Amino acid sequence: MRDTVLTKAAIGHDTLLQRAALVLGGSLFIAAAAQVSVPFYPVPMTLQTLAVLIVGLTFGSRLGAVTLLAYLAEGAMGLPVFAHGMNGAALTGPTAGFLFGFVGMAWLAGLAVEKGLARGVVTTALCSVVISALLYLPGLAWPAAVMGKTLPELWGSWMAPFLLGDAMKAVIAAMTVWGGWLALSSRKG
Repeated sequence: MRDTVLTKAAIGHDTLLQRAALVLGGSLFIAAAAQVSVPFYPVPMTLQTLAVLIVGLTFGSRLGAVTLLAYLAEGAMGLPVFAHGMNGAALTGPTAGFLFGFVGMAWLAGLAVEKGLARGVVTTALCSVVISALLYLPGLAWPAAVMGKTLPELWGSWMAPFLLGDAMKAVIAAMTVWGGWLALSSRKG
């Protein structure tokens, strides 16, 4: 039976060392993507969501979620892995809901692949767009609950300006992962 997860098909990850290397590499990839940002207020637009989707789509649900937990733990330990070189302080700041939501985002992306919902570039892009939209649930719940932001404030400053960029990043993630599958199949075939 063909592997549904790209990293397993390409390199396998049956040993603890292989899984640990993927988690470390994936968390460093996300940390690097977090530093590529366009200044927005109150939440910067970064390439984090792109990287989280790629990790989830290529690692699968469990390994993707573990990678994001490792990423959050790295920040909590004081490493400057979050946007603008932030560390654990971001876990209680205005973007905390998005940061914690990344775990679910990676898990859902991996689950979509494992369940066969994301098989080609189009279905992977559609799944990625929906999963990106779902990130707004924890992302907006946090400032609503902690900072008392209203629905119009959340829509105008926290959501609307980011929708097009998030959709584009979802499509780019799908194209990247699909390109990985094509490269793998040409190498093996």
